[in-house]
Amino acid sequence: MDDDLLLKNFYAEVSEVERDNQVLRILSCFKLNPFEYLNLPFDATEEDVKKQYRKLSLMVHPDKCKHPQAKEAFGALAKAHQLLLDQQERDYIISQVTAAKDELRAKRKKQLKKDTASKIKSLVDEGKYEQQYEQSEEFQQELKMKVREILTEQEWRRRKMQMRISEEEGRLKKDEEEAKEMWKRKRDHEAEWEGTREKRVSSWRDFMKGGKKAKKGELRPPKLKTEDPNKSYVQRPVKRG
Repeated sequence: MDDDLLLKNFYAEVSEVERDNQVLRILSCFKLNPFEYLNLPFDATEEDVKKQYRKLSLMVHPDKCKHPQAKEAFGALAKAHQLLLDQQERDYIISQVTAAKDELRAKRKKQLKKDTASKIKSLVDEGKYEQQYEQSEEFQQELKMKVREILTEQEWRRRKMQMRISEEEGRLKKDEEEAKEMWKRKRDHEAEWEGTREKRVSSWRDFMKGGKKAKKGELRPPKLKTEDPNKSYVQRPVKRG
């Protein structure tokens, strides 16, 4: 009997309580850390990820688990599995883990300066003391919380940047729409002006021919009096004695 069949037979015997507990554990995980969903250490291999996913997905599969949120937990596991098999996403998570370790090591170094006995032991063991500490449950828990903190900060920065980009895109779109509206009004005005051109020209010709009488209140240019056929001038009013 192969391993997969043995695994399926084993989980067929898993109690409903255990399945429900696994659903609750998954749904309580920190959303930005896929390692938490699969309950794996940060140094887990790709093969570890595949095996753990297969194991947990059988426990919380909606067809096997009666918990009302089993489908949600199953989906969260599938997403975590996909992220950890994506090299780019995995590298990003590991880079944040490395940053968290560096911060914790720096903090540990400051503490050792104050603790002479621990400092001497660390020097004598040539680093073994620190290696043992980093493998301890205490350090792993601190690392887990520090990774959460860093991932949260990075996600907040990403969201703020996205908000700024969205705001800028909205502003540019608004400016573009206003510019389009302005050019549309200008074109409409020019078209309207051009459409009345013939009427304006005709009116001006009639006016110059004197074919129209001035309407009441309408201003007319002064009449020209020509005494010298070679000169045109306006007759000035003559004061009478």
